[in-house]
Amino acid sequence: MTTVLLVDDHELIRSGLAGAFAGPGQFTVVGEAGTVREALAIASSAQPDVVVTDVRLPDGTGLDIVRTLRKQRDDIGLVVLTMYAGDEQLFAAMDAGASAFVGKDAPSTEVVAAARHAAVSPRTFTCAGLGEAMMRKMNSTTPQLKEREREVLELLAAGLGVSQIAGKIYMSESATKSHITKIYEKLGAANRAQALVTAMRMGLLNEVIDRP
Repeated sequence: MTTVLLVDDHELIRSGLAGAFAGPGQFTVVGEAGTVREALAIASSAQPDVVVTDVRLPDGTGLDIVRTLRKQRDDIGLVVLTMYAGDEQLFAAMDAGASAFVGKDAPSTEVVAAARHAAVSPRTFTCAGLGEAMMRKMNSTTPQLKEREREVLELLAAGLGVSQIAGKIYMSESATKSHITKIYEKLGAANRAQALVTAMRMGLLNEVIDRP
């Protein structure tokens, strides 16, 4: 029996997911969480085979969960759910170490199928539109930010200063400044305001801008 942890800050969505995983002989839901902190605590105690997590959470993102758990375990399946299933979010999930990426507008059967894949092949990535996204990425003129650069950009958008960002990502201030400089170069920006406007226009900040 495959054990699953469900993470979403809306109880109604968690209940719906729990119902989708309630089929006979496949999955057992061993926990539900509404925050990053709760999810990591339950994952540590319950040791689920698969974690299905929303991206937007009150105290962080589902990608924080993915990065943390992937560092701890190679064998855990990690499925990312999001309302904003754009290419940038897809590749961010893949870079973070997710096993699968599913839009919340997908049928519940697709979420279950993604969890089944994640349980069997946790280190291989699957997404319904991956092939098309890869083609768009190859042909795109949009700057390609590395995972750490995306993380720094999100923190800039949240209004954090250099020292605060350095503390968040456990990096020196000089290294953080170097990341910020590189982001500005890639976006063709001279300062934070220009960088954020450009990033929003290019769709690089959908998750942050839409986060309550």
